[in-house]
Amino acid sequence: MNKRSVHKSRVLFLLVAALFLSVKASACTNFIVGKKASTDGSVICTYNADDYGMFIGLCHFPAAKHAKGEMRKIIDWDTKVYHGEIPEAPETYNVIGNINEYQVTIGETTYGGRDEMVDTTGILDYGSLIYVALQRSKTAREAIRVMTTLTQKYGYCSGGETFTICDPNEAWIMEMMGKGPGSKGTVWVAMRIPDNAICGHANQSRIGKFNMKDKNNVLYAKDVISFARKMGWFTGKDADFSWKNTYAKPTFGGRRFCDARVWSFFRHFDDGFDRYLPWALGKDPNAEDMPLWIIPNRKVSVQDIEMCMRDHYEGTALAIDSADIGSGIWQMPYRPTPLSFTYNGKKYFNERPTSTQQTGFSYVAQMRAWLPRQIGGVLWFGNDDGNMVAYTPIYCGNTTQPECYNTPGADALTFSDKNAYWVCNWVSNMVYPRYAQMFPSLREVRDSLEQSYFANQSAVEEKARSLYATDPAAAINYLNDYSNEQAQQMLVRWKQLAIYLIVKYNDMIIKPSHNGVFERTSTGLGTKVTRPGYPQAFAKKLIESTGDKFAYPAE
Repeated sequence: MNKRSVHKSRVLFLLVAALFLSVKASACTNFIVGKKASTDGSVICTYNADDYGMFIGLCHFPAAKHAKGEMRKIIDWDTKVYHGEIPEAPETYNVIGNINEYQVTIGETTYGGRDEMVDTTGILDYGSLIYVALQRSKTAREAIRVMTTLTQKYGYCSGGETFTICDPNEAWIMEMMGKGPGSKGTVWVAMRIPDNAICGHANQSRIGKFNMKDKNNVLYAKDVISFARKMGWFTGKDADFSWKNTYAKPTFGGRRFCDARVWSFFRHFDDGFDRYLPWALGKDPNAEDMPLWIIPNRKVSVQDIEMCMRDHYEGTALAIDSADIGSGIWQMPYRPTPLSFTYNGKKYFNERPTSTQQTGFSYVAQMRAWLPRQIGGVLWFGNDDGNMVAYTPIYCGNTTQPECYNTPGADALTFSDKNAYWVCNWVSNMVYPRYAQMFPSLREVRDSLEQSYFANQSAVEEKARSLYATDPAAAINYLNDYSNEQAQQMLVRWKQLAIYLIVKYNDMIIKPSHNGVFERTSTGLGTKVTRPGYPQAFAKKLIESTGDKFAYPAE
């Protein structure tokens, strides 16, 4: 390829990258739980991967040995644009989804920050960096070292990113940015979340001031402050340096659309957290900022965190419910995108909760130090909005994906009834506009499946431990088969749910059923249907907006 072609390719990449950065704004959510904050001693972390039109399944990178001189191609995770190559590591580890065989888990949320800090000549994008680090790291600290060393040498071409980096013993939050075109370097800071604390981030930079003397719990680039001084962005004392106020100062959107999700998460575990509501609302410039982490008022379970991933601000001042006409007839807690819209020359916005229709995949990772490593790590995984799916167990030693999470032929433009993303979206998109009517049926199936997974977990893992004692490979295969069976059975159940919903709620009526079986008359016909009409709350809004237009005339 000649220099002119290379230049054209790079310009094309920059245009595509700029598009994806704008699309990914306010796009993902991560929650983190330290091992002493969880009910069973697990480190727990989550990831909603949200993007408009995103189609993605459960990835797999097999463990491998690599010869000296072997190179790895870097293909942008978002755009699929080829960036270049880096040398392979001598040995890489098995990765399934966003967890590896050593129970290292990495997630992210994009906050963007200063546009001029993006290194357009860098090779590594944030997504590729995650999976390269997972293949090369046995601990969270090692993953931080891998990520920062590689970007220092080969450059980082993404915008500002917050990473969740966890292993069975430690949970970390790291924020990273490039240093501009041609810099081949990054500034970054990583902080260990206390074992008895919980943390979250959601597309707004979260790290403020940090203790540079705490070498055990705080890691950072040596020029994290001096670079900001050189650029004229910071002039104060080192002790007063705030990462986010310097590199990604919170805006109204950063607070209302992003930090508000963290605020809602924290308030589930802190009875007094409404004191930070003014910060989440985003309008008061003098509002008190939220802490990076809190000590929860009770121990937190995997099930608790799954429910937090399904949050729509219920019970808060930001609740997306039947309070306004945007919820439609049947109280839909979702709003169309984009977040903002203009009417009569004035700009308005929708709330942005954790649970959102544009989720491509969602997981809750559970990491346990007291179990053999391939048994201790579980990725509770779903291929759609976390509120609308059952999280199925995927063990970290798994070497094959279930077909439903890795379906040949299926993509963003090709429907397949063998694919979880498409079958789950099929159901979700029936439920969204008729939420109050149809969601209870979905929730019943979702919760029943998840309860069965948790009820079986101890027995499944006890059998795996017994196998592991004499034949680790047999234990790994057993868990792999179990994971794949549960995912495939979920798909079957979701297809049944889809058919049930279309029959029961066809044409905006409700057909009577009992225990999932439709009722019939003595002659075999369907029993009389219910015509629910408008819920009273919506009828009130309708009449208030139309007056007597549809009123019966006096007789």
